[in-house]
Amino acid sequence: MSTSKVLLLEFNELCPPLLQKWMDAGLLPNFRRFADQSSVFTTEADEPEGDSLNPWIQWYSVHTGLAYSAHRVFRLTDGLRRQHDDIWSVLSKAGVTVANMSSMNAGWSSGRKGFYVPDPWCGEASPRPDELAAYHSFVSRQVQGHSAGVGASAGDALRFLTFMAGHGLRAKTVMAVLAQLSREVLTRGRVSWRRASLLDQFQQDVFLHYLRRSQPRFATFFINSTAHYQHCYWRHMEPERFIIKPEAAEREQYKDAILHGYQRMDALLEDFFELEKDGVTLVLATALSQQPYLAAEQRGGQLYYRPIDFGSFLAAHGIAYAQLEPVMAQQFVLRFADRQATEKAALQLKEFQWNGTQVFEVADEGGCALNVANWLHGSVPDDAEMVHRTSGTRERFYDVFYRMEAMKSGRHHRDGVLWIKTGKHHVHPSRVSILTIFPTILDLLGVAVPPEHPRASESLLRLAAAA
Repeated sequence: MSTSKVLLLEFNELCPPLLQKWMDAGLLPNFRRFADQSSVFTTEADEPEGDSLNPWIQWYSVHTGLAYSAHRVFRLTDGLRRQHDDIWSVLSKAGVTVANMSSMNAGWSSGRKGFYVPDPWCGEASPRPDELAAYHSFVSRQVQGHSAGVGASAGDALRFLTFMAGHGLRAKTVMAVLAQLSREVLTRGRVSWRRASLLDQFQQDVFLHYLRRSQPRFATFFINSTAHYQHCYWRHMEPERFIIKPEAAEREQYKDAILHGYQRMDALLEDFFELEKDGVTLVLATALSQQPYLAAEQRGGQLYYRPIDFGSFLAAHGIAYAQLEPVMAQQFVLRFADRQATEKAALQLKEFQWNGTQVFEVADEGGCALNVANWLHGSVPDDAEMVHRTSGTRERFYDVFYRMEAMKSGRHHRDGVLWIKTGKHHVHPSRVSILTIFPTILDLLGVAVPPEHPRASESLLRLAAAA
């Protein structure tokens, strides 16, 4: 089979067992409708458990059809600087108009027809068209600022809403925002965590607006809110599986957070189904999934520590950076004026220790950039001191860092979802590699995999058509 248009819905890290459980319970009617009209595959990530089983690596594998062993893209911003032909590149060279709405670790080449919004963790890429910078900058600040405990200013919010008003904002999204704010007032902020799902709704509004304007034949739409809920709140959903259990009040507050995420994504599907009237074939993929993070229980749980003001800390220690870019919760990219300053900063940062353990993991990005993260995950006592080995200077750990609220309780799992909405329901019993998604999308659009492309897998369309 082939089709005129394809929309790849990238609902990051949704879990096949949770989807099945809540579909069977009647709680996810649109996911049920999607599955009942699809060739249903369970995918496997192309790497086993370990540091390479991360979404920014696995999504890069999805988009290029290359295994990690071939592309070696390891960090969240690495993909922007690599030259592998991804799905958008191959299609663009075939004359296909394409779109990318926040797909993880993906860049954009000049000359492509369509639109592009970088993922929220990428501060160095520019959206296309330029007007989308107003949207991307606000969302990036929300995603990265949530980790830092920093909310949007009134001015930021006003500028964002002004942009939205002219670029797809729908009445039902406005009503959802007002309802959320009312609930926050009534509960004294206990449901503020639901704002992550509201960002998904804004994302859909903007996406549909530009989809109508650009009319791409291939588009991707990435959202991450439910992956965040799973990482933070699995302990509250299934406390009986964990050694470290939440307090009763905390459990009550978050016990349905993950289900809420699935249900809000379920609601988005209804609007995506409308696109089928315009000849769009929907494909749902998750790249990987999650499972309870039980192994961390034996060492007191997986905790995260973020600098209170990393810029001030660096300045106080004479580390003269040119640019500071937040990446993930406890991870930053530092850029410097020259190579000498870069190497000097790397040596300085590696000198900080707590309890005999190096506080900062420092990776040289090449050129004049460092990737810096605090990878202390155990419990740090209130009176802990951090020492600089060379100078012997000491400072209180919690004068520099704060402990992020949520203890991680969901971890990555190799299984993922791949549903191709062909109109017929068939569940394929054998797992397939995520590397099959790349040739399958091309096959759907009638575009051949370039002969020079070192693909690792074949298209699934024959399996889907034979079902």
